[in-house]
Order: sequence, then C-alpha cells, then structure tokens
Amino acid sequence: MGFELDILRDAVARHGRVARVVVAAIRGSSPREVGAAMLVWKDGQSGTIGGGTLEFEAAQSARDGATGISQHALGPDLGQCCGGAVTLLSEAYDTESLAALGETVIARAVGKACTMPLSVNRLLAQARAKGIAPETQLLDGWMIEPVHRPTRPIWIWGAGHVGRALVNVLAPIPEIAITWIDTGAERFPDVVPDGVTVLPATKPAELVRHAPMNAEHLILTYSHALDLELCHRLLNHQFAFVGLIGSATKKARFRSRLAALGHTPERIGDITCPIGDTSLGKHPQMIAVGVAAALLRPATIIPQNKDLSA
Repeated sequence: MGFELDILRDAVARHGRVARVVVAAIRGSSPREVGAAMLVWKDGQSGTIGGGTLEFEAAQSARDGATGISQHALGPDLGQCCGGAVTLLSEAYDTESLAALGETVIARAVGKACTMPLSVNRLLAQARAKGIAPETQLLDGWMIEPVHRPTRPIWIWGAGHVGRALVNVLAPIPEIAITWIDTGAERFPDVVPDGVTVLPATKPAELVRHAPMNAEHLILTYSHALDLELCHRLLNHQFAFVGLIGSATKKARFRSRLAALGHTPERIGDITCPIGDTSLGKHPQMIAVGVAAALLRPATIIPQNKDLSA
C-alpha cells in the first residue's frame, strides 16, 4: 500500500476539507493491513480501513474533527471478532496542506517530536540510495508512506458492455492502471472511474505502439476486424498478456488468419482466447468477474481455457 496522493487531491478539489484515516500499525489479527486508508468528508467517504465498528467510529471521529494517533483494541473496545489491536492516524487536508506534501515519500511527525529521528533519516536515505520505496510504517513517532504508483498497466480495448463491466471491476484495485480505448468519445460512459485513462481514437490499433512493454491487454471491441488487427499488431509488439473475448469459432478463425499474416503457432499461442471462466455464463458482469479472477491469480494470468493456438 502507499499514499494515494492523486485520489486525495481529487477529493479535496471536490469536497474541500478532507480527513484521511490510515492504519498506522497493527498487532495480532486486524481487518486490514498497515497503509490501508479511507477519506472522509462532511457527507461522504471513500476507501476502507476494514469496515465494521472500527471504520464507523473512525469516520465519525474524523467528521467531528479528531486528528492524531488513536489506539483500538478490536475485541474489548469495539466488540469485533478480529481480536487484535489497530493504531490509526487521522489527518485533515485542504489545498494548502496538500501543497506541502512530497511527491515520492510522505514522512511526517505524528506526535510531539518535530525533529526527524535518526532512524527515519537513515531509512529514507537508504531508500533513496537503493532507488526503492520504503515500507509504510510508524517509526519513532513518524509516519512514513511512499506515494502510491500503480505498477500494473492494463489496456482495455472496447467500451461496450463487457468493457464497462471490466473497468468497473478492475478500477478500484490500487496496483492497476487502466487505459481504456475505443473508436470515439461517445462510446464511453458519462462517468468513468477515478484513475482510468480514456483514449478515444478513430484508428485504435495505431495506439498499440505506445503501449508499455509490460502492459496486459484485453481485446473486446465491437468489431471482429478491429480485434484481429489489434491481435496482429500486438503480436509484433512486446506485452505481458493478451486476452481476446470470443467463441470457439472465433478462436479458430483468428488462429488461421493470424497464421496467414505470418505469425508462428508459438507466437499466436501467446494470445489467450476465450478469456475468463466460461462456466460463469455470458452476462457481461460474469465475464468481468471471471477475467478479473484470472488476472489476479498470483501464479498465472492465463485462465483455464488456454490459448489461441490450441
């Protein structure tokens, strides 16, 4: 987890003063991990620190203006079943206080001490020297959080029913950065989830060359001809994963047409088709659930229905 600075900035721009409540430390069992955070404003909130009584009371305290460190024994104090203890840090942000935050690591005193301790100074220096972000932690009265940067680019080609369902399922996951492409702005919904980059393009396949080499691609446009062109171009471009929505008939035809375009069976086999879990059915939301589950499996991103070369 990390400090989701862009989301906080957007919330402040929309709502004015916004409180941020973050899990600073845990002992024993807890609903969420260190670094999990929620934003709270006068008439709403976003994110979660675990739900239940802990979150309800923390949100109310934030609306009442409480800031600083608080300790919560989940069983004795709140009647929750986790049995552990959670340390929360509540802070209030507005436009002025946002401007004072760093862009890479946000380290600040949360207690009485203002001078940065040697332990914190050393940790930050080591992180800079190695070029890696420090872990989120509460250290000697200072809260340290790296600014969150999504590490997993996913390009979704197509803004139809399945594309919309997929975006809604995947967009809330912090590690994922979605780029969403279709042939025109009118193809997209009026409201797009935060953090999603929308790219209308008359010729979407021309954008393939701009995709990061580690991107994962989900192809589900309204046009089989466009789907084929995207597969063709992606096979000539480096990628982490390509998934194509389709039936057994589409799979066979694409395999033949891609071979005619000069691609080897081994390379064509790098395209997964169909995507998701066909046993869940063809409803867009069920397709999205199956695809998301396959993408998020730690061992592999290739679902059960193997590849286009089979």
